[in-house]
Amino acid sequence: MDSHTRSSMLSPLAPRADFPLLAGNPGLHYLDSAATSQKPAAVLDALRGFYETANANPHRGAYALSARATEIYHEARTTIARFVGMADSDCLIFTRGTTEAMNLVASSWGRANVQAGDEVVVTALEHHANFVPWQQLALASGATLRIVELTPDQTIDLDHLRSVVNHRTKVVAITHVSNAVGAITPIEEAVHIVRSRSSAVIVVDGAQAVPHLPVHFDALDVDFYAFSGHKLLGPMGSGCLLGRRALLEAMPPYQYGGDMIEWVRDTDSTWNVLPHKFEAGTPNAADAVGLAAAVQYLGRLGMANVRAHELALLERAEAKLSALPGITVYGPQAAQRSGVVSFSMPDIHPHDLATILDQHGVCIRAGHHCAQPLMRRLGVSATARASFYVYSDESDVDALVSALTEAQSLFSAVS
Repeated sequence: MDSHTRSSMLSPLAPRADFPLLAGNPGLHYLDSAATSQKPAAVLDALRGFYETANANPHRGAYALSARATEIYHEARTTIARFVGMADSDCLIFTRGTTEAMNLVASSWGRANVQAGDEVVVTALEHHANFVPWQQLALASGATLRIVELTPDQTIDLDHLRSVVNHRTKVVAITHVSNAVGAITPIEEAVHIVRSRSSAVIVVDGAQAVPHLPVHFDALDVDFYAFSGHKLLGPMGSGCLLGRRALLEAMPPYQYGGDMIEWVRDTDSTWNVLPHKFEAGTPNAADAVGLAAAVQYLGRLGMANVRAHELALLERAEAKLSALPGITVYGPQAAQRSGVVSFSMPDIHPHDLATILDQHGVCIRAGHHCAQPLMRRLGVSATARASFYVYSDESDVDALVSALTEAQSLFSAVS
């Protein structure tokens, strides 16, 4: 698909020219944005700009350049907090991503507050990053792990959630959007159920929500919320944990080292204020600046427009994929799904599909998507997954369907 043909079709929300990798590969159909997004020049420029004009260790030096690096680092924090609707930006902790954020909460808050006799609740829809830390916390503490099951269209069964949560529940870990099937959790309703039946802490995995939906942390009435930078146009190895101040202040540090301390005596230490208590060592300041540039880019597009664009692509994909013989598409209807289509085809392993599609310039993910509890409930070991984003357009959907048709034809010829 050349650039002229692309321009005659439904335009991407964000120009491909803004993304150097896509601009340099006009025939590439990148449909793996749920794994990681492409990066716009604005983000790459911000990263380069930090190292070229402000590179110094924040919080460390008594000189102007270090002070400038510190200022830029905290400006990035404020920008990102504003993007996700958090007024108290000191309660935004920079992490390496959602996985580290969840491990931080499970290790710090969890080990201090969960014990034998308590119950820890997760759902069968969770990505491993929001499943395994809680599973291991339950094993280490002697608490009971309870798993909320799913509806037939792979959304969280709120009636089952209602039956599982009780006065023994200490924490509920729940995804805002499934990475594997794209199902959007009705998070306000889920929170209401938990709040009405327990005093449990609510931890939300927002890795697939913040890049695709408007998110306002302060309005959600949850206790912790985590997301990754690289899925929303930002650098790999960047992410954030949002938390309530009272909980964060009461939690012990997650890691020990430079800058997270107040005083270090020979036999004990005291801890710095938020957010420094949870950001031991030299901060990843350049990636924080890059992530701030990413959310500014998304802010200019408008998150409501991002959602509308992906919904239009999903509806087109659903209509075309449903015409392919034997295909199974997982998850709810497009209106309840983010920009993900997860599917399987009879007698073709998802890995074979991904290999064949790659020969047509179509990049998709195949595997269990780090969601093995969900795969078991689907009765499969893996699915194929196409995921759209702001630079996707009609030609990407059409290329996907055309390549799948070719794959079916190839396998029918050899069977």
